[in-house]
Amino acid sequence: RMEGYRNFCNKLWNAARYVLMNTEGKDCGLSGEVALNTADRWIVSRLHEVTAEVEAALKEYRFDLAAQALYSFTWNEYCDWYLELSKVVLTDTQASTDMQRGTRRTLVQVLETLLRLLHPLMPFITEEIWQRVAPLAGTQGKTIMLRPYPVADATKIDRASTEEMGWTMAIIGAIRTTRSERDISPAKFLPVLLAEGSEREHDWMERHAHYLKQLARAESLRWLGKGESAPESAMQLVGRMKVLVPL
Repeated sequence: RMEGYRNFCNKLWNAARYVLMNTEGKDCGLSGEVALNTADRWIVSRLHEVTAEVEAALKEYRFDLAAQALYSFTWNEYCDWYLELSKVVLTDTQASTDMQRGTRRTLVQVLETLLRLLHPLMPFITEEIWQRVAPLAGTQGKTIMLRPYPVADATKIDRASTEEMGWTMAIIGAIRTTRSERDISPAKFLPVLLAEGSEREHDWMERHAHYLKQLARAESLRWLGKGESAPESAMQLVGRMKVLVPL
């Protein structure tokens, strides 16, 4: 247990280093309008859902449940997914300036809020990181201890973005599972076929092809035409949709 939480401290520290590396000295969208993509809206939505979970747990003195909710969100969603999704946007030469500003603002503001949520459970490392992150997030104050504890805002919860990004992450996970099962090198780019998806899933694939190509290392993405038979393939299911990697 102690080793696991030591690793969690390392995870949080490294996440903060990544955020600072991509935001210090850059425009983080604190003045003026920014454009938020689906991934940005998803992580903000999840942050407010987790904040509500923590509020409920603390009212019942279930500090264990509060800690578990924050651990899971920090490790599995913010670090393992959102930071990787943000890299795609920040390194995309075709992405608009407003979109990159929106991602930088989301990176720092979600991290700053997360540090305040974690502070009662792990005060020292959160204070250390907060001192660097707070000015980038537009927050003033001498210490995190005197900042208000986060409160969930139901208007920031976006079910549509959560569903859309859940689908995208499931596709990436399916392709990664095929790699693992077939012992395919993570460095190898793969052609990917999709079959039996809904019209909405066709739209999602068009919008998030850049995530699928970079994070799943997909060489190409193509829907099978109506009546077209698939070649011999490794198959994973995402709902009713088939994710095929031709063998």
